[in-house]
Amino acid sequence: MAEQSTRSSRIRGAGKRRKQPSTRRRAVRIAAWSAAGVVLVGGAGLGYVYFQLNGNLKGVDINAQLGSNRPQNIDNGSMDILVLGSDSRSGANKEYGQDGGGARSDTAMVIHVYQGHKSASVVSIPRDTLVTRPACTTPGGKSDPGGKREMFNTAYEVGGPACAVKTVEQMSGIRMDHYVEVDFTGFKKLIDELGGVPVTTAKPIKDDKSHLDLPAGTHTLNGEQALGLVRTRHGVVGDGSDLGRIQLQQAFIKALIQQVKSVGVFTSPTKLYGLASAATKAITTDSDLASVNSLIGFAGGLKDLGSQNMKMVTMPVTYDKRDPNRVVPLDKEARQVWDALRADQQIPASATADSAGDKGAAGSYVSGK
Repeated sequence: MAEQSTRSSRIRGAGKRRKQPSTRRRAVRIAAWSAAGVVLVGGAGLGYVYFQLNGNLKGVDINAQLGSNRPQNIDNGSMDILVLGSDSRSGANKEYGQDGGGARSDTAMVIHVYQGHKSASVVSIPRDTLVTRPACTTPGGKSDPGGKREMFNTAYEVGGPACAVKTVEQMSGIRMDHYVEVDFTGFKKLIDELGGVPVTTAKPIKDDKSHLDLPAGTHTLNGEQALGLVRTRHGVVGDGSDLGRIQLQQAFIKALIQQVKSVGVFTSPTKLYGLASAATKAITTDSDLASVNSLIGFAGGLKDLGSQNMKMVTMPVTYDKRDPNRVVPLDKEARQVWDALRADQQIPASATADSAGDKGAAGSYVSGK
């Protein structure tokens, strides 16, 4: 639907929706979640070190790049945030493999924060989902026509954050209010700055490919161990696919959010600064959030969110008949998901009942301490 009005660039202090629109690759899913969890839960205290931290942030002007041909911004008090992770091997990330010529997004999670900002639904979009990718502008200024049966994670590779946002908005019919991106190194530093994340593993997890060896029991994972945990596909039961790994990662996310809530950042200036410094260096945001002052208002409106009031699902998919290594959306069920979020309603259980996404026992392997 065409844009009906111009978005305001002002971020409200209460974090409400604006009335005007304003390894290896696989590890990056949880990296994005880590940054999002820290910013959403801990970001409200960033004002203590505004001037030191403001220069850390990087912003992308999504609104200018996409223009007016976007879904209508519905002012119902809710908020939609696209969280992405890039697999760039540049800089400190080169230890995870050679740069293949361009970064891709190996995770996409739409966070829908309901009116009142006390609960949220999170929809993971598998990286291997075959979609109709819209035409996008490349970083070099050329036009890419898009096409059918394109892997979702190539949208970021072709056109960066703006193309990823455009693809999600075309799929969902929902306008994204904000964008958050993080990488491997940022994820590890966030976990280490938190002092690790306590988890309990119900069964041993051993995966030589992700260099992870955890006996059953309680562990406090440092950044490198956490990265190994969220990369693993072969260390838990299942078909070794990304769908099972998403379940495992979602379980870890809940433990991460619990840890962020419990570390006492607001009573410890040292802890606050370290965490805020790591978070602001780790993330790239849309330009509306690319200042500490904006993040204060944004995060302050979301401080009541906790793991107990976040419902996490995978976008309804089924294995592609032509290529079992890919998945395709279940159109009717996926539409149920997006329609519910657009109306600020809970996702119905029927939407995911027949999906290949939320099956298996991978998520039961890990829980909070």
